Amino acid sequence: MNAPVVAVANANKAELLYVWEQATPEGKAVIVCLVIFSIIAWSVMIYKAVQMRRAKQLNRFFTAEYRTQNNVLDVFDRRVQADGCPLFAVYQAGSLELDARLKNDDGNGRKKFVSLKGMEHVKRSLENTVAQESLKLESGLILLAIAVSGAPFLGLLGTVWGVMSTFGHIAQQGSATMAAMAPGVAAALITTVAGLLVAIPSMFGYNWLVHNLRVLTVELDNFAQELVSKMETEYLEEK
Repeated sequence: MNAPVVAVANANKAELLYVWEQATPEGKAVIVCLVIFSIIAWSVMIYKAVQMRRAKQLNRFFTAEYRTQNNVLDVFDRRVQADGCPLFAVYQAGSLELDARLKNDDGNGRKKFVSLKGMEHVKRSLENTVAQESLKLESGLILLAIAVSGAPFLGLLGTVWGVMSTFGHIAQQGSATMAAMAPGVAAALITTVAGLLVAIPSMFGYNWLVHNLRVLTVELDNFAQELVSKMETEYLEEK
């Protein structure tokens, strides 16, 4: 029962090895480059997926803790730390700026209110932190974008080069039989296959990661606006 399966597997392996052996040095160089592209793309996809999954989990934990506080600076005053949590980074930056604006001139205790100008500084600090956290989450995605757009063209380059070399070799021999053309053309086409094998998974991974990045960015923006609103309600001096 297993003999046909083994035979087919060996036939496929021999076929791929034969095509690889027939490939030109340029085609082999293109395939090696595409293999490197594939390793980089998969490494980026796995790393970014783990990073975004962890960011979502930490955001949920921090949000649950933040909602239980009566005062906007309660979490800050307790010196809570949540490294790797984007929402906490935004909260920490805003709280540090607000705390600095609320401190008395002697450095002891806090004022009851902060001025409108001071609150504007808090807003700018929050906006800068939101942008920084978004850039952190986005870092590395350019490599996937390059793999999606560049791998098919690199594979096509290898194919065109291989076909050109095959026809040039046939023209020199003066023999245009199928047996003379098929090995070279097959070896040329394998670079296009390799390019697509790199680009297709990268495309799905890139689109999924961009969607999650957009969700996290909107979550950061919404939290920053909510945080500013709560800070203004509790600490903005009314005139």
